[in-house]
Amino acid sequence: MSDLLGIGASGVRAYQSALTTVSDNIANAATPGYARRTSTMNEISAAGGSVFQRDVSNGGGVMISGVNRSADMFRAADVRSASADLSRTETGITWLDRIENALTGNQLSDRLTGFFNSAKTVAADPSATTPRVAMLESATSVANAFAGTGRALDSIAADLDATADNAVKSLDQLGAALAKVNDGLGRASPGTANAAQLADQRDQLLEQMSAISDVSATIDTTGRATVRLGGASGPVFVAGNQSGHVSYARNEEGTASFTLQSNGVTVAISPQGGVLAGIADGAQRIADAREQVDAIATQFVAGVNTVQAGGRDLDGNAGAALFSVGVQPTEISVSLTDPRGIAAASVGGGTRDNSNLAALEAVRNSGGFEGKTTALVASNAATLAGRRTVAEAQSSIRDGAVAARDAVSGVNIDSEAVDLLRFQQAYQASARVIQVARETLQSILSIQ
Repeated sequence: MSDLLGIGASGVRAYQSALTTVSDNIANAATPGYARRTSTMNEISAAGGSVFQRDVSNGGGVMISGVNRSADMFRAADVRSASADLSRTETGITWLDRIENALTGNQLSDRLTGFFNSAKTVAADPSATTPRVAMLESATSVANAFAGTGRALDSIAADLDATADNAVKSLDQLGAALAKVNDGLGRASPGTANAAQLADQRDQLLEQMSAISDVSATIDTTGRATVRLGGASGPVFVAGNQSGHVSYARNEEGTASFTLQSNGVTVAISPQGGVLAGIADGAQRIADAREQVDAIATQFVAGVNTVQAGGRDLDGNAGAALFSVGVQPTEISVSLTDPRGIAAASVGGGTRDNSNLAALEAVRNSGGFEGKTTALVASNAATLAGRRTVAEAQSSIRDGAVAARDAVSGVNIDSEAVDLLRFQQAYQASARVIQVARETLQSILSIQ
């Protein structure tokens, strides 16, 4: 009777634990980062030592030997890699889109065209005041367009710096959280629900990290993760219960850089994926756009002012500079306020002479200011369109990686319902065994 009672009791305990595991799976079916649990059951050997003496030819019941996570570390690594690639591209798209708005929002190319066309109108009637006034207004418009474009690019760079600072701060926080999870995994007993829960947190933290920077993670026998930034050859960011500190900087040329401080040592990191890599790409794009706009502005002002200096205004005086420049090449303003000061005539020409404005047209043709501005916008737009196409492909790749991972670790409600019914019946059967054993024992005692 004692054997029968022990076997029934072991079944009740084991299937109660199994039912708890299935219930957790069903309750967390929609919980992000949750990996399906399974209860591993083993037969209790009669020779395994029990409080009751048994014939070694008989079993001793059933026991739960552990709670296992249904997870595949290789598929999880594929998700992290795909997430890092997609995040880099999407971040790059954000800054390319901002650059496009900066280059087109102030209609710089149109303003340049309007200015040179207004000069042609003055050339058609050099002594008339109205065309000269219109030319100064066009000059103000083009100066404002340059200044507005420069300010817009500066604003984008400032926003990029703020985004980068937030990204490295988030990465530090994730690293510190993972270090704590590692510490917990080192203390947790393998095959327990606690260890499984900590492993879920670990994998979720690693996936969040991969959206910020490409990470390489190795898992030891206790489940603790060692993380490197910038790929498998990058510096160690998290090891055991210790994590490093990531910093961001952007130099005068606009190039972004990242460093990792760990154990008193500072090393450079080169992210190839995630937000950090997209920020580095965006910083370079902003710097290149700013350099090209500055070059166009510098050549434009120099060319126009040179033409002015080589001619004579309506009063026969040498032409004064039309534009002045501030600290930045795009900080352009109109310094000429009197429309009579436009130097349409060449040296020695009269009020009807427009030959000096021909030199302005030559500057327009040789400088190619409108063409360069249009080409800059077109190049950025082409790159943006290409990145969006890549992002669509990478999004599909990531979706496939997530689906493959979830096929292993995801919860299937139909399967869990079957297990729930099976374990419930087994639990009831074990309880019935106990009841029969008690009834039989009571019958025997009654006979005596």
